[in-house]
Amino acid sequence: MTSRICVIIPTVDNSNELAVVLEGLSNQTFKDMEVAVVGPGGDGGRRVTEEIGFRYIDDRGSRNRADACNVAIEETESDLVFFTDDDVIVPQDWVEKLERWFLRPEVAGVGGPNFAPVNESDIWQKSIDVAFCNKFLTAGTNYGRKSEGALEEVEQLPGVNSAYRRQVLEEVGGFDSGAIGAEDVMLDHRIRLSGYRLWSDGTATMWHRRRGMKRVRKQIRNYGLVRTLAGKRYPSLWGWSHGLVSAFPILVCFSLSTFIWGCLNGGLSWPTFWDISTETVPLGLERASVHQLPTLAVLFNILAWFGAILGPSPSKSPITVFLSSIVSFLLLWDYGVGINKARISIITGSESAQIDDRDRN
Repeated sequence: MTSRICVIIPTVDNSNELAVVLEGLSNQTFKDMEVAVVGPGGDGGRRVTEEIGFRYIDDRGSRNRADACNVAIEETESDLVFFTDDDVIVPQDWVEKLERWFLRPEVAGVGGPNFAPVNESDIWQKSIDVAFCNKFLTAGTNYGRKSEGALEEVEQLPGVNSAYRRQVLEEVGGFDSGAIGAEDVMLDHRIRLSGYRLWSDGTATMWHRRRGMKRVRKQIRNYGLVRTLAGKRYPSLWGWSHGLVSAFPILVCFSLSTFIWGCLNGGLSWPTFWDISTETVPLGLERASVHQLPTLAVLFNILAWFGAILGPSPSKSPITVFLSSIVSFLLLWDYGVGINKARISIITGSESAQIDDRDRN
């Protein structure tokens, strides 16, 4: 007998955290569901999955999350397909909260916000979560989006917390083959192009562990690259905000170069640095060049801190809000670098390899 829901979890070499995910799914308030874990045939996740009594699917050598999910979609049957990752903590009512909305015919897909688990995150993971949820400087992420009401129409769903009608997934052909890092964005874009509507339930939270800065920065660089390549395939995916972020590394380098030039040409004028009255020191090009960098740094931090305070992250505290401006700066830099790398590859016609934040060898 076909279950109402199939929850698909792609996994690679993460059996310990996968066990926590499966435990949470085994205790759901909604019972008419199948759980399918998809990963390499020899992965340690197979043993964990089968010990709990769930199904493990060989990903047939998939090199990325998108292809693995497509394999699982093909090999399972259900009315609805839910997706999450192998590093989450699943609330007991997660499935029930999302499933209820499919009683409405206009709902083709629905998801919810995801936040770092407060009690299981270190100070930098919490700061990353606060930065991801920044009201103004999100570096292209959709992690902390939280709808104002019970249900709000959105353009895309977070891959770690999403559910779709199977017939819709089959109609659009599933995930884009070979995509790394923006497979959920492209899938949702094609769903909307087909005339379907996506929604977000602000109460259906998923607790998603944040990684360390090195891995997160790698992820965001690749995300900027893939979003740009996706924009070439689907031009309507490219927005004005991506253009602004692509200019960020360039503006930082220009500002730093201008500052150095001003210092070398007498613009520092210490100790009267902050006295900009022309009666004390003429505000020429050299001094203006020195002043612009600290001024922009102050303005950036104010914007980052204000956006962090307004954001919905449950990890907000004085220290995480303070540190989040550093995280926001680094992630904006990495996202911009990824965008510009993809632009260069498009212009030159060269290959621009996507990189995964997990080793799939």
